[in-house]
Amino acid sequence: MHNQYPVFTLNGTLTDEQQAFFAANGFIHFKQFLSPADVQDIINAADAVQQKWISEGIEKVNGVPIKYGKDLNGQSIVQRFAFINQHSSILADLLRDPRLNALLDLIGPGSRIGTDEKDGMVFNHYVNGPLSKFTKMGWHTDGLRDLFYGTRLNPMLNVGIHLSTQQRENGGLRIIPGTHQQNLFNFLFRKLYFLDHSTDPDEVAILPTAGDLTVHDGRLWHRVAQSQRSGEESRRRVIYVPLIAGKYAPRNEYSPTLFYQRFAGLVK
Repeated sequence: MHNQYPVFTLNGTLTDEQQAFFAANGFIHFKQFLSPADVQDIINAADAVQQKWISEGIEKVNGVPIKYGKDLNGQSIVQRFAFINQHSSILADLLRDPRLNALLDLIGPGSRIGTDEKDGMVFNHYVNGPLSKFTKMGWHTDGLRDLFYGTRLNPMLNVGIHLSTQQRENGGLRIIPGTHQQNLFNFLFRKLYFLDHSTDPDEVAILPTAGDLTVHDGRLWHRVAQSQRSGEESRRRVIYVPLIAGKYAPRNEYSPTLFYQRFAGLVK
């Protein structure tokens, strides 16, 4: 497993070095996008949405199933929020940060932040406890969903805003650099989607500090490794929001649940 890669700073524009690194590898890591105070404000805002959704028994948002689980104390928690930006002014404001617009250059003309497309802003809350429903995720590409939408593979990048500091033993995001350039056969069959959790000799461990930001190409093979630790040390929160090109396809309260979303139960 590889581990060393450069970490950059995100300003108003991307440098030639940053664009070249992303083009070759399909991912990039920026340090200190958010301050510790901002990170805590976002966690608090997500907790407020969680309380509301639990009290109201919300099962889906814009057709996307919400993943519930149990915290270490046995209380119900939301472990995967969809479109959380539509339910919190603080999280909606996060997507208006002008630095994010610089990332659109990684796709090109006509690209946009997917505030109301795909799954919107996704907030993942992993914890490795006896009752948790969300501790890892097998190998997959985000581009697969386009096939279920019945469209061609459009460019899509996933921006990760990391709210927890990660060491290798905490698990977390693993990617295989360069696989965003693979052919269609390898895109479909290199790994067994979601069921394969095995370590790949070419994978890179993304090890952010709380407040860091990463971007990975939706065609890149990646997984979420399970924490080797349990209890509070395993807790990890991360936001993902898509950067999209192609036809505008917003979702709303009447949108259907897509076929692939019914496989959410495979994610443990």
